Formats: sequence, structure tokens, C-alpha cells
Amino acid sequence: MRAAFLVGALAFAGIATIRMALAGAGGGAGRDEPIGNPRVGKRPGNVGHGTPLAAAPGDQLASFAQGCFWGVEERFRRVPGVVATAVGYTGGQERDPTYEAVSAHLTGHAEAVLVEFDPRQVTYAELLRVFWETHDPTSGDRQGPDRGHQYRSAIFTFGPEQQAAALASRDAEQARLADRITTEIAPAGPFWVAEDYHQQWDEKHGYRSCPAPHRPRRS
Repeated sequence: MRAAFLVGALAFAGIATIRMALAGAGGGAGRDEPIGNPRVGKRPGNVGHGTPLAAAPGDQLASFAQGCFWGVEERFRRVPGVVATAVGYTGGQERDPTYEAVSAHLTGHAEAVLVEFDPRQVTYAELLRVFWETHDPTSGDRQGPDRGHQYRSAIFTFGPEQQAAALASRDAEQARLADRITTEIAPAGPFWVAEDYHQQWDEKHGYRSCPAPHRPRRS
């Protein structure tokens, strides 16, 4: 019953929420178009270097990888109901990795964004819809010109309900695509917050730095 509800919620997720996240996702912003959202917090789950995560009362956590994490974070910061984000490394084996080690393919980690959200304002199903609509989940270890295992598509889940919802959303998305989805879906492990200069990079610099996401081929 719950799985069916989640699939239905995904199919009819808040279109206004998704459109706000998608607006200007590729390339430079217009003069009046905001970059990120400076009102959104910067410490989701009291994030640290592999330390236990704990959302504020009433909030939940989610974690996504879609390539260059600067652009991924900027898009999720524009989703109403997201209360905090941070970029970092997860999904690999190395403890306390550095950007240089991740970029040298020595850690197994993905560049990822950790999201704290208020489920009364935005559902996990809506965040999943934003995830699928803002990158190419069929491209393996590549997003646009960025290549390497750290740029893979991935959903790191917090608990069995998120795992079931992510798998159901993948199956629903696969039915619309011509190529096989390569997105990794796995329980979240330790999240290692990235260096300070990576945090809210687009917001700090006033433009969208990462390449426009490619879109997958439709069936």
C-alpha cells in the first residue's frame, strides 16, 4: 500500500516545486533570476566529517549525486521546503577524503549533496522528481564533459521507506527513457563534508558554474 502511494505521489508531485528547481538549471542565469537561495541553511543534519547525521525535529535528510556538486547544490537550494544543504563525499571507502583524492579516483566516493528538508513543505517524492529531471541518469560515470566515478548518478537513502521510494521512482523513470538507467541506489553511509570553498559555490560567485545538464533520450 505504501509503495503504491509513493509511486502515485511521485507521478503527481508538485509541479511548481519542480519547475522552480529546474528554472535556469543550465547555463547562466538571467538578470533577475536568483542563484541558489541565501536563506537556506548550510549545516544539514549537523553535517561533519563522517560524524552521525541528525536532522532537526520534524525534518528529514536526503542525499543525491548528479555530477559536479556545485550545480547540484544550487538546484536543490532553490526547492521550496529545503531548509539546508552541503556538498561532500560519500559512497566510497576512504575516511576523511580530500577533493584531490576524490578527483584522482582513489576513494570510490561520489561528489554529493546532503539535503535537509521539511516534509510538510516538500515530499521526498518531489525531491526525487527534481533529481531525475535535472541530469542524465543513463550516462554512467559522466555528466556532460565531466568524467570519472566521482561524477556518477546516485541516490543515497535514509531508511527503508526512502529506499523503496527511490527504487520505485527509478522504475517509473526507466519506462520513459530509451537507455538503461545507471543510477546507483544504496543506503547512505558516512557523509564527509567537502572543503569550505566548495560550499554554496554558485551562490558565493553569483553564476552557475557547472555545465548545463544533458538530458537522457526518451523512449
